[in-house]
Amino acid sequence: MGIKGNIIYGQSGGPTAVINSSLAGAIEASKEAGVKKIYGMHYGIEGFLHEDIIDLRDHVKDAADISLLRRTPSAFLGSCRYKLPKIEGNEDVYEKIFEILEKYDIQYFLYNGGNDSMDTVKMLSDYARMHNKPQKFMGVPKTIDNDLPVTDHCPGYGSAAKYIATSLKEIMVDSDCYGPYRTSVCIVEIMGRHAGWLTAAAALGNNKPDLIYLPEVNFDPDDFIKRIKKLAETKSSITVAVSEGIKLEDGRFVCELGSSSDKLDAFGHKQLSGVGTYLAALISDKTGIKARAIEFSTLQRCASHVVSRTDADEAYNAGYLAAKKAFEGCTGSMITIKVESRAPYLVSYSNFDIHEIANVERKVPLEWITEDGTYVSDEFIAYARPLIMGEIEPYYSEGVPQHLSLK
Repeated sequence: MGIKGNIIYGQSGGPTAVINSSLAGAIEASKEAGVKKIYGMHYGIEGFLHEDIIDLRDHVKDAADISLLRRTPSAFLGSCRYKLPKIEGNEDVYEKIFEILEKYDIQYFLYNGGNDSMDTVKMLSDYARMHNKPQKFMGVPKTIDNDLPVTDHCPGYGSAAKYIATSLKEIMVDSDCYGPYRTSVCIVEIMGRHAGWLTAAAALGNNKPDLIYLPEVNFDPDDFIKRIKKLAETKSSITVAVSEGIKLEDGRFVCELGSSSDKLDAFGHKQLSGVGTYLAALISDKTGIKARAIEFSTLQRCASHVVSRTDADEAYNAGYLAAKKAFEGCTGSMITIKVESRAPYLVSYSNFDIHEIANVERKVPLEWITEDGTYVSDEFIAYARPLIMGEIEPYYSEGVPQHLSLK
C-alpha cells in the first residue's frame, strides 16, 4: 500500500557539492514508499509561490540518473534566497502556499538548506499546526558553513573542507617553487561570516598554512604585521588562511577597511568580500614584502570533482531519512547526525525540533582555537578529519566531468 498524497522537495540558500545527494536520497525513499508524484520546487520556496513546480520523475528516471545526480554540483532544482515573512500580518502568503499544496495533493514538504531555510520549515509547520493542516514539514540540513546547531556537522561541509585543504596544499607547493631568493606572502580568503569552520579546514592538509584567522577571535592588524615580519626572517614563502568575516575589536569587519560598500544580501546580511586583498595591500605597505590574495569564493561549494565520499553518503542519508520520517508522520523537525565514534568513524541519525535549530548559529569552540588566535588545535583536526575521507570519481565526457541538468 502506497503513501497517501504527494511529496515536494526544495533547495535553498548557497549550494554545496553534495546538495543533490540529499535530493537523490529523498527521491529513492519516495519511490520505495510508492509515492505517486515526486515534485520539485524550481528555485525553492520563491519558485513554489509562482507555482514553478517540476515532476521529478520526468528528469530523474533511473539508477543511472541518480548516480549522475549525486555527481552534479550546484542545486539541481535551482535555489533561492527568499525569506518568508512572519506569520502574523502575512496570513495571505501562507494561505497561498497551502492552497498550492492542496491543489497538487502535496502532503509532505522537504526543504534542504541552512539556518534561514530551517526558519521556513519552522514557520510552515507552525502555520499548519495553528490551522489544523495535515501536511508534514521536514528540514534537510545543508551548509558548507557547518554552523547549524544540534547536529554534529552539516552535509556539505566535509566536501568544502576537502577542497580547501587540497587547494591550499597545491597553492603552497606552487609558492615554494621559487626558492629562498625572494619573499612573498599569499593570503587565501575563505568563506565564513561569523563561524570559522571553513577556514579552520586549512589545517587539514599535510602542507599547512603559517597562520589561520577565524571570526570567532578579534583580529589585530598590528599583531598580524608583526607576525608576518617575524615569519619573513626565516621563510621565503608565507601562506595565511583568513575568514572573510574576521572583525576588529570594535566589531567592524576587516574587509570594511578596504571598502565603503554597504550592500546587503536577500536575507539582510552585509555582503563580505575583499579582506584578502586588503591584507595583501597592508603587508606590502607596512613591510615592502610582495603579497597577493586568492579568494576561493564559490569554488568552495561547487567543486564536485573533489567530493568527500563520507560527506556525499551522509547527505544522501539525510534526504532519504527526512522523507521516511515525514511518511511516518514527523513534522517540524530536521535530520541530525550524531558521531558515535571518530576512530573508527561511526554515525547515527535522528531528528530534532526545528524550533531549537532555526536561526541559531554554531561557531567554532574557542577551546579549538589557539590562545594567540592564529591557529586551530588538534581537537579541531580530530573532529574534522573523518569528514573529508573518501572520494567519488566523476563520470567524464569529452575530457570534463558530466553532470545532470534539468535542460
